[in-house]
Amino acid sequence: MMKDQEIRKGWEGFIENGAVSKALRPVVVASWQRSQSHGIPVSRNEAPLAPEVEFTQCRSAHCDLLEAARPVLNQTRLFLADANSMIILTDSSGVVLETAGDPRTIDFGQMIHLERGGRWQEADIGTNAIGTAIAEAKPVQIHGLEHFCSDVKRWTCAATPIWHPQENELLGVVDISGPVRTFNPQSLAFAVALGRQIEGRLAQSIEYDHEQLMHHVMMKRSLWSNADLVAIDQHGRIVFGPESVLQNLERERPGLIAQGRVSLLKNVMPSAWSVRLKELLPNSSTELVVDHDRQLGAILVLHKRRQRSVSIQLPPMRERRLEFDEILGESAIMQLTRERARKMAMFGTPILIEGETGVGKELFARAIYGASQAACGPFVPVNCGGIPRDLVGSELFGYTEGAFTGAKHQGHAGKIEAADGGVLCLDEIAEMPLDLQPFLLRVLEDGVIYRIGSNDGRPVRIRLLAMTHRDLLAEVNAGRFRRDLYYRIAPMRLSIPLLRDRGEDVVLLAHHFARLAAAGLGQAEPRFDIKVLALFRAYSWPGNVRELRGVIENMVLLGDSGELRIEDVPIEVRRQVNPAAAAPASEPSSSVSPKLKQNERAAIESALTTTGGQLSAAAKLLGISRSTLYRKLEHYGITRSVDR
Repeated sequence: MMKDQEIRKGWEGFIENGAVSKALRPVVVASWQRSQSHGIPVSRNEAPLAPEVEFTQCRSAHCDLLEAARPVLNQTRLFLADANSMIILTDSSGVVLETAGDPRTIDFGQMIHLERGGRWQEADIGTNAIGTAIAEAKPVQIHGLEHFCSDVKRWTCAATPIWHPQENELLGVVDISGPVRTFNPQSLAFAVALGRQIEGRLAQSIEYDHEQLMHHVMMKRSLWSNADLVAIDQHGRIVFGPESVLQNLERERPGLIAQGRVSLLKNVMPSAWSVRLKELLPNSSTELVVDHDRQLGAILVLHKRRQRSVSIQLPPMRERRLEFDEILGESAIMQLTRERARKMAMFGTPILIEGETGVGKELFARAIYGASQAACGPFVPVNCGGIPRDLVGSELFGYTEGAFTGAKHQGHAGKIEAADGGVLCLDEIAEMPLDLQPFLLRVLEDGVIYRIGSNDGRPVRIRLLAMTHRDLLAEVNAGRFRRDLYYRIAPMRLSIPLLRDRGEDVVLLAHHFARLAAAGLGQAEPRFDIKVLALFRAYSWPGNVRELRGVIENMVLLGDSGELRIEDVPIEVRRQVNPAAAAPASEPSSSVSPKLKQNERAAIESALTTTGGQLSAAAKLLGISRSTLYRKLEHYGITRSVDR
């Protein structure tokens, strides 16, 4: 009863004084009624404070909001200092995350806990701009006596909600507060403008993060060629995922996906996603994507289910044989490299395959395997640089039971044993620890493998293909690689050319990768603007074929038309090319008559019709190289699908 009288007296007091405008009175009345239902005493003189641990966790959970708001807070600080006011940023529950502005006003605010960690929902401190903006889900200005609690009536506040740019989700509140004498009817409009500015910066940040996620998907796609991929941002929203894959997930786990996100991850910290997703989808794995110590999201890898045999034992799956003709390239240097590799494949001698990162060393290794006598056995690739140093020995040589702490009870066969009768392909051979190199040399010399912890030798018959992007002889001279092992693994050496040295192959590969990327998305093969191909010819391609593939897949994925234009090329590629060097070459018109051009176009179209659009066969029929045919197709604007 006392409480009702207290509230009524408070209402009568500020209504008589004209503190409530007619426009705001319904909002304030509703807020006071909610405050009363929450049991808030009018005499409450300060908002509660969140415990330190809880506040630290709260700031960590809202790092994106804080990052987007930081420039706004900094820009507004000096302006509000002149106005004896402060700007306040809260989360969606009204907990103050940050304050800025006039230092005296900030100190004054600490008296009622209008400071970092203060709780300002209506259920905590009654009617106030922050709490009422959250409750009403719209901008609100609360002045003086309109506040519910007596000590807060000395303040005037204007607050607006901050919404997620892509979803109808409240992220927080931005508020401008100061003593009653600083009341300004324009404060609310100013707060709304600041809120929209923060939302705009959030939208830019989300777009950047999503682009980085997609770039990661494209760069890693080849590693998971036999799996379906779904990209999820740090809030569980699905950034990439084929519709058919998402439908299969929903059938397998009803309720897993809702409103464009993996719903069951909404309240799970990203660091725990791998475990949670493994529980939900046992046939999956998760790779977290981190950029400068900041988690952008994750790639969900949905592995194809393996068929289990009930009554019969199936032989182990063999690697698909890669033919040399599947390695694209018609430049003279590539034809010479392929022919040299074919000859090397005929022997059982080890081969050292050299070349910069991304040139396609493993493609040649697989083609050599497919053309060699060892093709009937397994192909076992090992990246020496991708295995922790203390695990390289056990991975390569295997171990026996009890060889070290954590060893499997039954022991473990290493990669060398797994390659028995086939090919062992050691990538980044220069990264092999120096103390393990004698053991590899002994296996190559004697054909016997000793597991760690065992004195019993096991005979193995392998062909070694080693790969490196370093000058291995320079590593030998520097003492980082054994000379005797070098001569054992490099009796034959195969150097893979750089993409920038392969001339028109860049155009051939661009069309090939565009066709594959479009097919993977269920789209028609896109056309290339002639300026794009000119830029590709001028660019140095430091990442070689791997970089080209990533660039093309990115363009196809993010492009919004059937033509890949210059603006679709990633900015980092465009910046490296002199515009004059990238200008498309025009074919001379004076030396070729219109009639001859007409006949040439007709001949090309006829050859394509005869070969069913297969460019290799059409080029052979016309008596020209495939790269020349590509230039002709570009010049005449003839579009056909690219064969392998």
